[in-house]
Amino acid sequence: MAQRTPAMRPTGEQVADILDRAQGPRRAEADELVDLIGDVSGAQPVVWASRIVGFGEVTYRYASGHSGAMPVLAFSPAARQHTIYLTSDFEGRWPDLVTRLGAYRSGKACLYLTRLDNVDRDALRELLERTRDHTLAEWADCE
Repeated sequence: MAQRTPAMRPTGEQVADILDRAQGPRRAEADELVDLIGDVSGAQPVVWASRIVGFGEVTYRYASGHSGAMPVLAFSPAARQHTIYLTSDFEGRWPDLVTRLGAYRSGKACLYLTRLDNVDRDALRELLERTRDHTLAEWADCE
């Protein structure tokens, strides 16, 4: 039986092509997010799964045996909003930061930002730093 190629993997696509999916003022915000996340991660941006701009890489392995690779930090620019991938339950873990953050929507591990103008950049940076630290600590033994 042939093994499937995982969807979540670096694809080799150009980062600029993914950033260009954001139009108007969101395009400049996508560049700002590349700079911010690159600074926090210390890594260069790489396209994952043909839609995500990821920084760094970590291997994970669940108790079930499922394993794979994922970026340490990542975001996905789009025409309507930016999706920033954070630690699961980031709102419950770090309520001090999300109350400072400003206008956002969220999912379990996703922060949805319509515009960066309405976001406290210091709170966003700290969320990214805490996510980086948590991700590296959680999956350090899987390397």
